Amino acid sequence: MVAILDTGIDQAHPAFAGVTMQVQDFTGTSGEDLNGHGTHCAGIVFGRDFDGRRIGVARGVDHALIGKVLDDTGSGSSEAAFRGIKWASDQGAHVVSMSLGFDFPGLVEDLVESGWPVDLATSKALESYGGNLRMFETLMALVRPVQGMSSGSVVIGAAGNESRRDLDKAYEIAASLPAAAEGVISVGALGSGPDGLYVGSFSNSLPLVAAPGVDIPSARSGGGVSVLTGTSMACPHVAGVAAMWWEAARAMDLPPDARTVASRLIATTRTDGFVSSVGAADRGNGLVTAPWPGHGVP
Repeated sequence: MVAILDTGIDQAHPAFAGVTMQVQDFTGTSGEDLNGHGTHCAGIVFGRDFDGRRIGVARGVDHALIGKVLDDTGSGSSEAAFRGIKWASDQGAHVVSMSLGFDFPGLVEDLVESGWPVDLATSKALESYGGNLRMFETLMALVRPVQGMSSGSVVIGAAGNESRRDLDKAYEIAASLPAAAEGVISVGALGSGPDGLYVGSFSNSLPLVAAPGVDIPSARSGGGVSVLTGTSMACPHVAGVAAMWWEAARAMDLPPDARTVASRLIATTRTDGFVSSVGAADRGNGLVTAPWPGHGVP
């Protein structure tokens, strides 16, 4: 079972035909997706083929948890994210996908524009970052597998989009929260060019793994397809692959738990096919790969 923590979902979209959904709102609005971000991300994870095209990675997923932790503007609170993670874990989610993030540079900039001195704004942002980091890592301890009691949850987070390599190759921002918390699999965004795979200029550095995140087609809220770019699109690719590894673990007689799936995700990454300028700090362990046919692939 996969949980998507985002802006909700368009349950009526044909890409989700046959998927049973349990929707919970943590924003005080509704479970509907009037933003479109959550629908797009969910489509990448488990969207069915429609209009003659494939959009979903793990099309065998038939039960999904949809936690609306971001409102219809795409904004949300740390409290909503915390509650969403706890809810998903309590409901037995095997995989939790979170295409959301704490924008540290953005918070500093907003405070400075509001009249705060730079040093005070930075201090306030650090204080907020530290509090969120402690809370996320406390939550990660709760979702780890417990022998004989719980298989745990693989939690996957977008690394963030604050880097600006298009302005300067050295303009790299480290992975943001919650992706940077211990126990979360952080994901950087890749694009494909004539010379091979490259890391998106916006993609934050120091991710654990990488996945496609540039010009990704998926379900559009209200119907049809939209094409979006960001680590938000890379994160659900990894969530879909994680769901496939969960099923493959059972077929391969491996322990079907979060530790097994996380280790397989990392151990099977690939570093071939990248342009020569891409380093480990940008792509992490490499491109995630799905299980091979015959090993329980959905």
